Amino acid sequence: MIEQQKQEPEIPYLTRIQVLGAMGATAIILLIVAKVSLHFGNFTLLSWKLNQRDLLLGVGLGFVITALSGLTYRLWNSYRQSADFYLEVVLKPLALPDLIWLGLLPGLSEELLFRGVMLPALGFNHLAVIVSSVCFGVLHLSGSQQWPYVVWATIVGMILAYSALLTGNLLVPIAAHITTNWVSSYMWKTWQLSGSKK
Repeated sequence: MIEQQKQEPEIPYLTRIQVLGAMGATAIILLIVAKVSLHFGNFTLLSWKLNQRDLLLGVGLGFVITALSGLTYRLWNSYRQSADFYLEVVLKPLALPDLIWLGLLPGLSEELLFRGVMLPALGFNHLAVIVSSVCFGVLHLSGSQQWPYVVWATIVGMILAYSALLTGNLLVPIAAHITTNWVSSYMWKTWQLSGSKK
């Protein structure tokens, strides 16, 4: 019988302050890149309009992505190992209230850059969806063994990009991204906390 080995991190385990600091720094860098791109580029930011229909559509899409992630987690062993590693490095040090930032910071900054700026900059077409989604996936690379997580993040990026392409409203992928991060991280964190009490 082949024994599964736990993946050892290529990056050291981080403290709560380091994870929050890294999230904040990444959000700031992505916002700066988006702002500079808008300043020097010959395109406009994908607009976002606050309306109830698109907000609910985004939240619903976030739940669909979370369900698909759970299904992928159950069916694809390599992804399960990759996701467990990623979640342990990123989520384990965080307290439950920190999950608010885990939803908001990436949800806003990543959507602004990858869907709000890159989609219109690359032509707002199928090629733009693919390129921006691959870049989004690579952003989630935290080690050479993390390719399954990158593949999944790329697929999620495509879902988010097509939601922006079809609705023309950046609010949809923002709401979906924040919802996905909140729901999946809360489920993982409560599962971890209940397991540690046994």
